[in-house]
Amino acid sequence: MNPFDFVTNAVRAKEIATVFAKHGFAEVIHQLNPPPGFLHRFIPQPKPRRSVWERFRLAAEELGPTFIKSGQLLSMRPDVIPEPLVSELRKLQDSVKPLPFAEMRPVLVEELGEELDAIFSEFDETPVASASLAQVYRARLRANGQVVAVKLQRPGLRKMVDSDLDLISFFVTQLHHRVAAFAPYNLPAVVAEMRVAFGRELDFRHESKNLRYFNATNPFTQTVYAPAVHEEHTRERVLVMDFIEGVRLEKTTLPPDRARTLALDGARSLFHQILVAGFFHADPHSGNLLVTPDGRLCALDWGQVGQLTRRMRHFLAELFEAAAALDAERIVAAASVLAAPHRRPDFRAMEKEVTFALRENLNYAIGHQEIGRVILSLLNIFGRHGINITQDYCLMAKAVLSIEEAASALDPQFDLRLAAEPILRDLHRERYSPRVLLGQVRQGLAGAISRLGDLPVDLHRLAQRISQDDLTINFQHRGLEELDDAITKASSRLTLAIIVGSLIVGSSLIIHAGVTPKVLGFSVLGIVGYLLSMVIGLWIVWDLFRHGRHK
Repeated sequence: MNPFDFVTNAVRAKEIATVFAKHGFAEVIHQLNPPPGFLHRFIPQPKPRRSVWERFRLAAEELGPTFIKSGQLLSMRPDVIPEPLVSELRKLQDSVKPLPFAEMRPVLVEELGEELDAIFSEFDETPVASASLAQVYRARLRANGQVVAVKLQRPGLRKMVDSDLDLISFFVTQLHHRVAAFAPYNLPAVVAEMRVAFGRELDFRHESKNLRYFNATNPFTQTVYAPAVHEEHTRERVLVMDFIEGVRLEKTTLPPDRARTLALDGARSLFHQILVAGFFHADPHSGNLLVTPDGRLCALDWGQVGQLTRRMRHFLAELFEAAAALDAERIVAAASVLAAPHRRPDFRAMEKEVTFALRENLNYAIGHQEIGRVILSLLNIFGRHGINITQDYCLMAKAVLSIEEAASALDPQFDLRLAAEPILRDLHRERYSPRVLLGQVRQGLAGAISRLGDLPVDLHRLAQRISQDDLTINFQHRGLEELDDAITKASSRLTLAIIVGSLIVGSSLIIHAGVTPKVLGFSVLGIVGYLLSMVIGLWIVWDLFRHGRHK
């Protein structure tokens, strides 16, 4: 953000700083060197019983939609923020006071390009849900009488989000450069990722594609599904989909046996999304899951999804199996593959931390099993030891934790391992079956044969360049920079010493010859030569003492 932009948003910037200062972060704000009078003179101090993480969450809630959604996105990065802050940010409630429909209607008409009566035979102007980015209304399509849910973006939201993100980026950049404690986390890069995520969430066409892709590839349609999208009425700020009748998990009245089965079905669906499809719902918490009258689970809010490559899925399978077996050494060995070549983490220290995290969250002896939380802890350990973790791994960890908590609401005795085992077994069979291994060998041989076929052509080109004297070989010596500097300095001093000697000899000859003019019987030119040689000689001696003889 340039200074002009900061001045343009000065009122909002002051509001942000004041809110964070009010919640106990005044010292951090002052380290940014704000202008005099930038903060209010009197700022209420937070209650001492609240932790720093809770105060951070409360400040985000007070600052509105952009900060609420930013906090939710930040909770998906356990590799760059402390685990207690992740847990606190997951409590951010994306439920705000709804705007009157009179303010929302122009957005709907502008996006659809025609009046509501032309598309909807009924439209309930009272929203059934209100979040920080959008409000949801119940309506009926005129064409076929289908009852639909109309997700409508709040007016002026993109401009407000862009402005707030500019300010967040400004403050975070200042923290990164001015406060040493924040430097290792590279928060400006995290904010840049958040900006991309916001861009996707503010374009409902992305969510429409996610819904359609999941419904097209979902093998568990009898137990888990997502609303069907009415693509002909979906725009950037409007999403029209089937209206789902259902109740939240915590309000369901299913019999215990049916609730236990439903919890298992939901968890198996998520593990299939992660480990088999490589495309998964990033936030399946209880608020985004409805139990329908026919006893199925419907997953809502597909604005944020994670996508995993085959290699990433295989790594996660290894991680899940090792975590369930409490095998810290195997976890560290699997994670070491992700370490950058120029960085070598302290694997012994990592193994110790991983062991503690496993015992803290997977204590089977006392029935304490939280696989989702242990995965979050592991990603945090990897990040602190410099092992690169992509955002999709973090989304996966949050999704596993969310589904584990949601399933526990249906079945207090829920064990995530029962849901993961059949998926892991199928994936293991897929990775190591004779057909797959034979295919990998065949691909390797095909690649080698292809490269051998190119070898004669490459050798012919090399021979041509040699015959035409057009071959150049570049050598680069490493570790000789200090030697080069030492030789350069020594040659410079030797040159000066020769000059000093020449001046002394020349001046002596001039004085002996009695060259005029003279002072006190000595040649002036000879005296000047002696003085100049003395000055240069003293400088050489001083330089030797200052830098040492070896430099």
